[in-house]
Amino acid sequence: MSPPDHDEGGPTSGREGTRLVTGSADGLGAPGTREALDGLARLLLAEENTQSVLQRVVDLARQVVPARAGISITVVRDERATTAAFTGDMARHLDETQYGQGYGPCMEAALGAQIIEVTDARTESRWPEHMPIFLEFGALSLLAVPVPATQLSAGLNVYAPVAGAFTGEHRHAVAQLAAYAAVALANLDALQDARDQAANLRAAMESRAAIEQAKGILIERFTVTPDQAFRLLAAVSMNTNRKVRDLAEHLVLTGELDP
Repeated sequence: MSPPDHDEGGPTSGREGTRLVTGSADGLGAPGTREALDGLARLLLAEENTQSVLQRVVDLARQVVPARAGISITVVRDERATTAAFTGDMARHLDETQYGQGYGPCMEAALGAQIIEVTDARTESRWPEHMPIFLEFGALSLLAVPVPATQLSAGLNVYAPVAGAFTGEHRHAVAQLAAYAAVALANLDALQDARDQAANLRAAMESRAAIEQAKGILIERFTVTPDQAFRLLAAVSMNTNRKVRDLAEHLVLTGELDP
């Protein structure tokens, strides 16, 4: 998948599913944004999994958000929300409090695919049950941006210790980082699908080779045709409740066929 329209040089799917993106993050104004996005661009997905990619996103987000901010990623699968990656206990705890109550600004961003911002927890009225907990953990503002992934619902959350912490550049940078993260996750899913298909193909080829060898043994031993040899294997498979492949491998290794 691709992130929202942007200037030329932004993220595109990696060739052969190994590298996340090509190009650079030119034109992004927040300090550290280019370095953060280029860091994601250099990820080799063959060496990553979903957890490591998401943790890399939150680690790189430190470069584009206000100082001392806590960062996390909310992931919702099968109607169950979890914090898949985070930079500190404040972000993790504030996320999990929302999961326990079944709603909150971060969940609304992830599930509703909309940007949510709390500018001052002391005066915020939309989530009155959550704001005292924000204040308890030293969070006065929040920016929650959806990660537009296809296989799951997710959001990138930034908790800041001061009110009105986020500028337009911060919002743009975090949105771009969320879009790059979505590309990474989509490419990672595609890479895993390719790996699964390759593994299934190898297993099928190995099974076919064993069956052909077993048929050759039966043809020579009983002077039967290839079709008759396979039917013999199939009959023994049915009578013994064992897979034809397993019987064939056993015959090739031991020279014995179960009665």
